[in-house]
Amino acid sequence: MTMDLGLLILRLVIGLSFMAHGAQKLLGWFGGYGPKGTGGWMESIGIKPGVAAAVMAGLMELAGGLLLASGFLTVLGAALITLTMLGAIVKVHGKNGYWSTANGYEYNLLLIAAAVALALTGAGTYSLDALIF
Repeated sequence: MTMDLGLLILRLVIGLSFMAHGAQKLLGWFGGYGPKGTGGWMESIGIKPGVAAAVMAGLMELAGGLLLASGFLTVLGAALITLTMLGAIVKVHGKNGYWSTANGYEYNLLLIAAAVALALTGAGTYSLDALIF
């Protein structure tokens, strides 16, 4: 039970956070800039077409977060989050080194580790995966 509660907390915090980041990109919620604003920023760093990239990243974050938070198709949700963070490392943070204080990839790597750990351990008892499968 303790492990399952820990998995639930981890899934909820990471999943809901990614859902919010996706909503920022797709809908402009939570202080986000929506597809046009996010796409403009993406184009400014060389990711083209920016709006399409913003929509894709937003969908991956929203869907991955929802899957992770609910514990439904947890491996797929973790894969979407991992792919999104790998993209952030390759396109934005990797060139800045490890430390997040220098806009490096430290935080992205922590999120990848958490997502992969959830994919490997499973979502736990308090999940739709446990209920359905």
